[in-house]
Amino acid sequence: MTEQVAAPARVTPKWRPSLSLIVIMMLTAVLTLPLVSLFFFRIYENQLVHQTEAELIAQSAALSAVIESDLDGHLPPDTALGARPPAVAPAEQPGPFTPILPSLDLARGDLLGRRPDAMPALQPANPVFKLAGERLFPLLERTQSITLTGFRLLDPDGVVIAGRAEVGLSLAHIEEVREAVQGRFKAVLRQRVSKNPPPPLYSLSRGTSIRVFTAMPIIVRGHVAGVLYASRTPSNVFRHLYEERGKVALAGASVALLTILIGLAFHRAITRPVHELIARTTAIGQGDRSAIVPLKHHGTAEFARLAQSFLDMANSLNNRSDFIATFAAHVSHELKSPLTSIEGAAELLRDDMTGPAVAMSDDDRRRFLSNIISDTHRLTAITNRLRELARAEIAPTGGSTELSSAMADIQHRYPALDIRADGALDRKIRISAENIHIILSHLLDNALHHGATRIQAAASTASDRLDLVISDNGGGVSPNNRARIFDSFFTTRRDAGGTGMGLSIVRAMLTAHGGEITLLDSADGAAFTLSFPVTGELDLD
Repeated sequence: MTEQVAAPARVTPKWRPSLSLIVIMMLTAVLTLPLVSLFFFRIYENQLVHQTEAELIAQSAALSAVIESDLDGHLPPDTALGARPPAVAPAEQPGPFTPILPSLDLARGDLLGRRPDAMPALQPANPVFKLAGERLFPLLERTQSITLTGFRLLDPDGVVIAGRAEVGLSLAHIEEVREAVQGRFKAVLRQRVSKNPPPPLYSLSRGTSIRVFTAMPIIVRGHVAGVLYASRTPSNVFRHLYEERGKVALAGASVALLTILIGLAFHRAITRPVHELIARTTAIGQGDRSAIVPLKHHGTAEFARLAQSFLDMANSLNNRSDFIATFAAHVSHELKSPLTSIEGAAELLRDDMTGPAVAMSDDDRRRFLSNIISDTHRLTAITNRLRELARAEIAPTGGSTELSSAMADIQHRYPALDIRADGALDRKIRISAENIHIILSHLLDNALHHGATRIQAAASTASDRLDLVISDNGGGVSPNNRARIFDSFFTTRRDAGGTGMGLSIVRAMLTAHGGEITLLDSADGAAFTLSFPVTGELDLD
């Protein structure tokens, strides 16, 4: 049955963002982040509203205490006062304290329209309260000049008796004042009306166009004797940004410049090496070996390692391609000689059988037939060794074993050889018992065929390697052949049936397991060093 060849793996074609697009999107997000963050100032603005309300409560409480003391000492006993404040439930009054906490929330939508204009009073304020307003106005004015808070002092009916404006007019129709004349504190947020147009940056913030109003009832003799009406615009971060617009512009330019520098760094360190590596890959895939050179710009250490790994892989593939081409030529040459000999002998035998007269003796026929059988055996040996070489190059690299057990088994298989082994034979190496037997068998077969009778093996460890030196007392390797003994099909025993594949199989097997074999200088026989990676496990028995 013919084995089906798997189709080459292909990347599913679909749209994917390029690295440059991702970098641009990230840099754009970084660049716009300061602008987007302006909308999150809403949280900070709400905190500023709470702070302003708390300050107005504190100022109104302090001034109310002073005003209450003044009115209590100057108002005649028969002066008509306002409503009695509602009683506070015991559960709502923790001990002797009656705190007033900030409750306004810009995010909750507590914003009312602009404050209604003052209206004419239904009846003029009591002269006693007018005198009190004139007496207390300097106190309010001094406080306003320092705190920037606007104050209006109202009588029990909501008529303004002290303030910089609206004196004599009524504010009783305003919601917060209406609550205060009933003895309840009230704070509201209202739209702010300014005489000057706001700067353009204010349009981004709702907090720039609001004003906090508080109405604090003044309680004298258990009744409402007046209302302290206070208002103030919260501080705003955008106002400071507008005032510092030069510095803001400089900061924006710095962010833009920094973003450009980051983009250039990304391009040089990432995008450019990636594009160059892609171009090299395409060129090498098309057979251009001149592209197997280091990149002009590696960018980062990781890209340098990636480029080096790519170069190593490309060189390995090219070496593999050259090896296959050379190996194919050697195989063709090795198979050609026995095939030509078989073909010639078969043709002579055929011509002798079909000729007009018998011209070939029985000895000649036997000689030609023997040549055919000998060449057939050689072809069989070559094909078997080719199969062994292929298996050696793709040998499973799992498992581990100890040289002591492998040497004990090999001694029983080669009784004609005096095999002696010593050293670190109990150290485990990363190779299976089956594969180490294949390696040792080829080496010992090679030694036997070259007249060896004694084998000496010495094992030693160094770091994460185990070196096994194997020497024999055979014919050795001549200086002229030392550089070629690991080449495929190279043999000095061709007439005796040698294929020249044994050491090639040994080297391929060791390479597949991360090891290597080296020919050593030896005055008597041949000596090799076999290097194996160890497993890191020590035998403690």
